[in-house]
Amino acid sequence: MGISWQQLLILLVIVLLIFGTKRLRNLGGDLGGAIKGFKKAMKEEGKKDGEEEDADKDPELLTKDENAKPQQKTTSEEKQSQDK
Repeated sequence: MGISWQQLLILLVIVLLIFGTKRLRNLGGDLGGAIKGFKKAMKEEGKKDGEEEDADKDPELLTKDENAKPQQKTTSEEKQSQDK
């Protein structure tokens, strides 16, 4: 038992009487703008993710710090001998 088209029509008339056509038109425009903004943000995020994946695949795009030193591991015995 779903909602028939007649019940939907009655509901639409009641909503129009309560809110008015101007308010519903503004609401529809705001909703449409929000959906467009959401889609635009999703496309931009997808492009950003695609660029990051390309950088991971292409070693030339990765940057290296030439002056970076590898980490030195010290054991507790080495620390004690350095302290003396």
